[in-house]
Amino acid sequence: MSRTPEAAGVLPDPSRWKALVFIALAQLMVVLDATIVNIALPSAQQDLGISDGNRQWVITAYALAFGGLLLFGGRIADLWGRKRTFVVGLLGFAAASALGGAATGEAMMLGSRALQGVFGALLAPAALSLLAVMFTDARERAKAFGIYGAIAGGGGAVGLILGGFLTEYLDWRWTFYVNIPFAVVAALGAYFVIREPAGSRNRSPLDVPGVLLSTFGLVALVYGFTRAESHGWTETGTLLVFAASVLLLLSFVAVEAKVRNPLLPLRVMTERNRGGVYLSLGLAVIAMFGLFLFLTYYLQVVKGYSPLKTGFAFLPMVVGMITGSTQIGTRLMTRVPPRLLMGPGFLVAAVGMLLLTRLEIDSSYAGLILPAQLLLGLGMGTAFMPAMSLSTHGVEPRDAGVASAMVNTSQQVGGAIGTALLNTIAASATTAYVAAHAASATSPQAQRLVLLESMVEGYTAAIWWAVGILVVAAAIALTLVTTGRPDLAPPKGGGDGAPGDGDAVPVPVLAH
Repeated sequence: MSRTPEAAGVLPDPSRWKALVFIALAQLMVVLDATIVNIALPSAQQDLGISDGNRQWVITAYALAFGGLLLFGGRIADLWGRKRTFVVGLLGFAAASALGGAATGEAMMLGSRALQGVFGALLAPAALSLLAVMFTDARERAKAFGIYGAIAGGGGAVGLILGGFLTEYLDWRWTFYVNIPFAVVAALGAYFVIREPAGSRNRSPLDVPGVLLSTFGLVALVYGFTRAESHGWTETGTLLVFAASVLLLLSFVAVEAKVRNPLLPLRVMTERNRGGVYLSLGLAVIAMFGLFLFLTYYLQVVKGYSPLKTGFAFLPMVVGMITGSTQIGTRLMTRVPPRLLMGPGFLVAAVGMLLLTRLEIDSSYAGLILPAQLLLGLGMGTAFMPAMSLSTHGVEPRDAGVASAMVNTSQQVGGAIGTALLNTIAASATTAYVAAHAASATSPQAQRLVLLESMVEGYTAAIWWAVGILVVAAAIALTLVTTGRPDLAPPKGGGDGAPGDGDAVPVPVLAH
């Protein structure tokens, strides 16, 4: 039998459920921001005079700062205190959002997005590691992470609805200003409610070489995939960026293996179950990011949906994800081994993705897109729940922040890879289709039809790859994740009260 916190003489934090509200609110803000900005981008580009060549930087500036600084942010949370880092991240994110809403030109907009990424990199690992150290009972933890995961998972589609509404009926600037009340309420609530457990910080000196190598290495990696999408995979500049990334990250691993107080202890990455979570979630995000983008374009460009209608069209995926997370994953997480939820969950999502390979110009939303989204949501919600709970499997509480950041990092990199890789596949298939059919299209109407058909051909070609990627994610989860039910393994804590390698200190992380 496992020891409960009460049996061990440690009472759970009485304000933990109130704290969950504010932590989930902060995560909702971050996830909303990603899709809201996508919806607002065309209007903002026109108002601020941003060129077509530079508009991608409104998205990329955030991704580079966020992805590059996550490990550093996680270490700062462990060192400085998770509550303090969480509040600072929220207030900084609010200030950066206000700057973006008030932007008068391209430079101001890009600077605000980079600042949002910086403070997001502080906020995300601090929030998730707070959950890890506040919820110690396995069943309560499963319920809390189910609620959190459902909010985080569904926030992207809610962002499409809110972004469409704000852009159509108010102004694109409100897609930035809307973050401010979220952040202020969450920061005030966190300040007065959250009580971080004593003795959970890591006060070791900061590994400055590790910070520099990991930050520049991850920035180069994310930028390499972003550049490959627009400049090509074999372009000299793209290859140089990838080479620099590999060199920096290999140097980072070498430094971490030798320094006394590493930024990222290698044991965090090499434990079998955590490794399986990082790999499978990263691959799943590759598939999901590409699909989200293609389905948005399909609904708006091919089907002619408005931004607001497109947002509502994604609701079945949100419903599926909430159901999978709270009704399946949470209920079964303490009853069956995690791999028996993760593997089948990814496979169910792959079936939903497989349905979307049948997309055509006149495909029925109710007959094809809706059931596919339900399956995708159910599968991903079911798989993400136990995966999140294993994201810091066996690490000490003092390393919870950096382990949380590692999962976030794997998903940010997965998102960058997914967007670039699947976009490239789609673009190649579209170009080939146009080349094969353009000659037979003599009238403007026929040319328009060929253009739409070529776009759908590109989407379905990329979605086939996404199906395969999800199958690989399922195989990795079933093979590498070998831990049993989280409430069965007795702790092996040492004399200092820290968990040993047999303990699970879960920290859920979802991509945004």
